[in-house]
Amino acid sequence: MDDDIRTAAEAHEDDALPRCHEVHADPNTANAGDQPIPRAVKDTPLAKKSPAQWAYERVVLYLRNFEEQLDADQEVAMGFTGGDAGVLRIEGMGYFDPDIVTFYGTDGSGGRTQLVQHVSQLNVMLRALPKPVERETPSRIGFRLAQDLDGDTPAET
Repeated sequence: MDDDIRTAAEAHEDDALPRCHEVHADPNTANAGDQPIPRAVKDTPLAKKSPAQWAYERVVLYLRNFEEQLDADQEVAMGFTGGDAGVLRIEGMGYFDPDIVTFYGTDGSGGRTQLVQHVSQLNVMLRALPKPVERETPSRIGFRLAQDLDGDTPAET
């Protein structure tokens, strides 16, 4: 126990800040919790966020962290859990209050794909896929989504 005296406002503020804890076998592995938190995530009190918004914001942080570990020939995709639906190359993401999160993209054959999921069923497996041969640089949706949370105009990728 420490001897610091904290105001009720400080305790309330600490309670509203997102917390993340991860441990990896390789201590050099980047943790999503070590990433800078976008303004919209930390400036909006948790009590004012719907389950959909809160899930969306945290998945964005995981996407950005995952992409930082990819090489120049890879892009992020999402493998579906609990079924044999394949993977979805993530090209967009959104939420619909109070409790729906959606992912937009293409499947392995290039077909348009959208996953609409209730937050209580949210399971996301991030996968690295080779970038399309015709694309010079890989798409980085996690970075674009994080810029959007910060209120910045996403850079073209």
